[in-house]
Amino acid sequence: MNREGFLSGIAQTGAMFPDFVLPSAEGRLVALAEQLARGPVVLSFFRGEWCPFCKLTLDALSEALPRIEAAGASLLALTPETGGLPLSMKTRHGAVFEVLADVDFGVGLSAGVVFKIPKLYRARLDAAGLNFPQRHGNAAWCLPVPATFIIAPDGCIAWRFVDVDFTHRAEPDGILAALRRM
Repeated sequence: MNREGFLSGIAQTGAMFPDFVLPSAEGRLVALAEQLARGPVVLSFFRGEWCPFCKLTLDALSEALPRIEAAGASLLALTPETGGLPLSMKTRHGAVFEVLADVDFGVGLSAGVVFKIPKLYRARLDAAGLNFPQRHGNAAWCLPVPATFIIAPDGCIAWRFVDVDFTHRAEPDGILAALRRM
């Protein structure tokens, strides 16, 4: 993956974040516009429950949620996983924020954070028993980079953290500092 070329295609600070309506882990439809009517939204993309770094990040965000809400923001987690997997992920981590299924990578593609899994990595994931066509409900073999955006109530991206290295994630303290600057 050409790191610089890929990063330049991701939604930039100051741009409008793509509007969406996605199913929640519980099967309700959640609209970004409705969330933004209440205040800023912290939106974080996750690869799935199978990813150990995603698990750690979900736990850290669950712990930081009271401080995020105290700053006037809500938190949304988007995963390409479908079926009962978002609910399973939410339940395992005791998440009280919305976990949404980014069906067919629609929001991730619009935000520019989705990439096609390279053949070597795909072979390793396949060998590990991760059936992505079943997990994602499609045979695209794509994933989002674990990006985090803070979206202002007007829909503009106020802050973002993006790194193609899936071991690097937005830290809750960085998210909270960005919210305080808004």
